[in-house]
Amino acid sequence: MPLSEHEQRMLEQMERALYAEDPKFASALEGSGLRTYTRRRVYQAVAGFLVGIALLMAGMVAQLIWVSVVGFLVMLGCAVLAVTGWRKAPKPGEQPAGAVRRQVRPKRSMMERIEERWQRRRDEHGH
Repeated sequence: MPLSEHEQRMLEQMERALYAEDPKFASALEGSGLRTYTRRRVYQAVAGFLVGIALLMAGMVAQLIWVSVVGFLVMLGCAVLAVTGWRKAPKPGEQPAGAVRRQVRPKRSMMERIEERWQRRRDEHGH
């Protein structure tokens, strides 16, 4: 289910706040988590593919067609997972898809940002 516009704005604000508070930490989290996740997913898919081959062979040796069919389906599913995971994985040093480079602003405290927002709202409403 996609995020609503309000939820997207809130998420963007949280991302900007994270970048403002600690840009090194934010950039470290940005790519490595996704890269590690997709790499692990590809490895699991390869292991599942090997299990599928074993099931296929065992079904042929035992002359149980349904075991061979299950093995083939496991192989097919794991191959699809591996290929999609491989395509989605960002290259080392590359931005993940959809990520936008953000400008790093000077570090401000949370209270300063809250006060600035409060002042902006007061100015907009004419108080």
